[in-house]
Amino acid sequence: MALRPLIAIFGTTGVGKSNLAIELALHISKTCKGARIINADAMQVYAGLDLITNKVPDTERHGVEHLLMGFKQPGEQYVVGQWVKDAIRAIDETHLREEIPIVVGGTSYWMQHLMFPDRLAGTQPETALVLSESITSALTSLPPHLLELFNSLPQQPPDAAVDPAAASALHLLLLHLDPAIAARWHWRDTRKVFRSLCIVKDTGRRPSEILSEQAETVLKPRYRTLCFWLYAEPSVLHRRLDSRVDAMIERGLLDEVRALHSLSQQPASTDTDYTLGIYQSIGYKEFHGYLTAPSQTETAFNEAVENMKLSTRQYAKRQISWIRNKLLPAINATNAEDTTVPTYLLDATDIGEKWISRVRDPALQLSRDFLNSADLRDPLTLSETARTMLEVSDKPVDPTAVLKAQRKVVCSVCTVDPTQPFMVDEGRLAAHLESRPHKRLVNKKTPEQYKEENRLRRLRQTGTPKVTAESEVETETSSGSLFSS
Repeated sequence: MALRPLIAIFGTTGVGKSNLAIELALHISKTCKGARIINADAMQVYAGLDLITNKVPDTERHGVEHLLMGFKQPGEQYVVGQWVKDAIRAIDETHLREEIPIVVGGTSYWMQHLMFPDRLAGTQPETALVLSESITSALTSLPPHLLELFNSLPQQPPDAAVDPAAASALHLLLLHLDPAIAARWHWRDTRKVFRSLCIVKDTGRRPSEILSEQAETVLKPRYRTLCFWLYAEPSVLHRRLDSRVDAMIERGLLDEVRALHSLSQQPASTDTDYTLGIYQSIGYKEFHGYLTAPSQTETAFNEAVENMKLSTRQYAKRQISWIRNKLLPAINATNAEDTTVPTYLLDATDIGEKWISRVRDPALQLSRDFLNSADLRDPLTLSETARTMLEVSDKPVDPTAVLKAQRKVVCSVCTVDPTQPFMVDEGRLAAHLESRPHKRLVNKKTPEQYKEENRLRRLRQTGTPKVTAESEVETETSSGSLFSS
């Protein structure tokens, strides 16, 4: 059965993704029955903060239907698996109407899991939960306080900065249940640790076992997808983003933050968590402290502005990193077998005079050819920027290979509090061992720490772990620390 068509538009914030989506939808409506836009921005799914989340105003949508936008309450948790299900439902409805779905947004992580199925761990469908042998064995050996924690997990992950004891306890629990997964996350990364524990509770299995099964399946696309990556040269983009923050403030950003803060002070339902959802958006976090301070000084205001600009630039950098290191390798692996996900970079460095020639017109022509099943041009010939940015080194897309990447190891020499171990990425271990802070502490190390130092040096010399994740648990336990990676 032929794959159904989908158009996907992704890229950093501030490159005109929504504008292109509307232009494409209007153009497609001239030759097809129509097109609908499906939002793939993790913050735009929430109601409120239209300025900060940069939602397209109704007056600028030109009658194009936008789905999955502004339909969640500010404090609701809405994760990738939920969005993928909702997006699939919206796409199915669009196809039934013989219209073209256009998915657009900056949350490439969501879009990747929509385009490529069988890479998310979900719950067991409508069956009684059966614990795997490995989980059953791990639970029987849990200390009482960890078993109690497993049976009564919190509704949301703790903030490691506010409650490090709770954060480290979650990581310790995961370490007992699934050492391989625990090795992937820093104990301070409570959201990912918590998500892994939820998978255990929902499926009755180790997440690492699920990943191993996924690795046995070939990565295949869910749709025949035409991808547009809107890209802007960083130095130009950063200036644009700074200007956009200034414009947001002039248009009433502070009023939005005040209104949302006022909402958070009202009696809320048990489903509302003011550390989640839109309360994590860039802008709310940076100005919340300023607006709630007893004295709102000009210095504090300017600091909040600069922090918002910095956070926005850093977010754009992370978006590019995900596209090049995660999404493109998955697309390339799929296209190596059959080009079902043609991907084009459109140079949006200049969104003024050159928008039409570099972004709009190429996108319209490629969309026409794609929907008519005509031959598509080589993506690398679109521009020199496209050639440079689309050519990425081969990276593993096998879930087990990804699991093993950037494993965390504990440096007992630098660990001051055993309940809050000092963790470092394996790839940065050599640099850490040669750092001045580490060397100063080496002279004060105990015999146990001396043994750990030698183990880490052997690891540095070989470049591969000397022990498995499971045996690491035994090593750290015998030396008085249950934290490992």
